[in-house]
Amino acid sequence: MRMLASFSGGKDSVLSLDRALEQGHEIAGLFVTVDIDGSSWFHDINHDILEAVSMNLAIPVFFCPCRQGDDYTLDYEKSMRQMIAITRAQACIFGDIDIESHRQWAEERAQNLGIEAVFPLWQENRRKLVSEFVDKGYKAAIKKVNKKYLDSKYLGRVLDHELIEEFEMMGIDSCGENGEYHTLVYDGPIFSKGINLRLGKILENEYCYSREIELA
Repeated sequence: MRMLASFSGGKDSVLSLDRALEQGHEIAGLFVTVDIDGSSWFHDINHDILEAVSMNLAIPVFFCPCRQGDDYTLDYEKSMRQMIAITRAQACIFGDIDIESHRQWAEERAQNLGIEAVFPLWQENRRKLVSEFVDKGYKAAIKKVNKKYLDSKYLGRVLDHELIEEFEMMGIDSCGENGEYHTLVYDGPIFSKGINLRLGKILENEYCYSREIELA
């Protein structure tokens, strides 16, 4: 099928994209929601980095400005409808694993837009998925952490088997599916080449993150 990918730039988005490509689907575009400052929602990845990812994947990226609360859903559907018209996509890929409310939200959006919602990672073991990501040769940097679970020293760390083990010893979900951490994927099998990154000023609220990740 011809698909859009609801894309965050993180490991689950990339692994679901990897699987869709392996299955022979055509990816018409990466659909990224951005906040008022132009950084991606939830992962806080800035525009230039996402453009670089798009270029390396040879897949166009579409940015969808979304407001907070209920307006997020309205803005999402409006932009997605425009992208479907442009790309003639029949489906959209989502990287959700096992949180039912997330799947229900995505399926409602797809139904409203007349396309299929596809979940390549659904109901698979979280530890096996993050291990598969690493074993396939993908490189992801820890981009954002929830301070209830982790502190700023983890920012910039590369997700590998050692770090997965460390998270599990700390009682943290190795896949970060509960929002413990977010990643930025910068290299791997579907990239034409790796992206060199530099971490800038660290910001803190209930999270620790940097919006000043730049191309090094």
